[in-house]
Amino acid sequence: MKIIDWGPDLRVSQLCFGSLVMGPLQRDMPPDKGAEVIKTAIDKGVNFIDTAQSYRTYEHIRLAIKDRTERIFLATKSHAKGYAEKEEAIKGALDKMEVDHIDIFHLHAPRATPDVFRERKGALECLHDYKRKGIIGRVGIATHAVPVVNAAAEREEIDIVFPIINLAGMGILQGNRVEMEKAIARVNKVGKPLYAMKVFGGGNLMGERKEAVEYALSVPGIEVLAIGMASAEEVEVNIGLLKGEINQEMLERTAGPEKILKILNFCTGCGTCIEYCPSEALELIEEKCEVDRDKCILCGYCAPHCPEFAIRVV
Repeated sequence: MKIIDWGPDLRVSQLCFGSLVMGPLQRDMPPDKGAEVIKTAIDKGVNFIDTAQSYRTYEHIRLAIKDRTERIFLATKSHAKGYAEKEEAIKGALDKMEVDHIDIFHLHAPRATPDVFRERKGALECLHDYKRKGIIGRVGIATHAVPVVNAAAEREEIDIVFPIINLAGMGILQGNRVEMEKAIARVNKVGKPLYAMKVFGGGNLMGERKEAVEYALSVPGIEVLAIGMASAEEVEVNIGLLKGEINQEMLERTAGPEKILKILNFCTGCGTCIEYCPSEALELIEEKCEVDRDKCILCGYCAPHCPEFAIRVV
């Protein structure tokens, strides 16, 4: 598997371990079980792990990386807007993963507009203060929105960009797949690294993973793919896909049953979940929440905010 050189301080594996799926928003794996999967990936050459404050997988990662001698690169993110809130998020990540350095810390802003840089000025100031202290390596933004990717190309305070991009164009906001490709190319042209999220459309493209990986790697500027994994077999399959070594039997076995986001019948139609859906896939119809299956990327971000606990990824 290739190592991608983003500078002397950041030489990462082409496959980034996405930790969302093993956390309570999705499969809710116990930290020790999740750690074993991460260890398997590290043993096979994966040295880059992506997480977030909201994923609640810091403990999984802490258990996986403690006592390791390999250089493991960590990226995390938080929704914090102000300085104090962002500082709390930074300190929480350091403490919970028991590390003294985080290589990439993003603004977690899937639905944001380009106003995010003004709205989160305090958070950006905090990130750069911690970058000057050597505690954070790079400051980035994780987004689903085409205009934000375009704006990030011109923002001096942004070092790295983490956009959504996939074969089906699922989850892309304020634009389409072609427009996102152009925005990614713009970031690449100014020399900022990017890595791709939701390459499998949050699980909607599990039957097309070979084509999905080939497509993502064909996008100029995308060399690293963050892919959610929750088993040793998924690790092996994804490494194989990146290396172009396909085990068809294992590929089929790990496709799994089709997942859906289900709204249970005791939904009260309060609409709270809609605010937190990064893909604009939820809406109220006759006082009940409904899911647009063509937009839903099965991230589970909405579920923790339902006061009735009426949302499940099944």
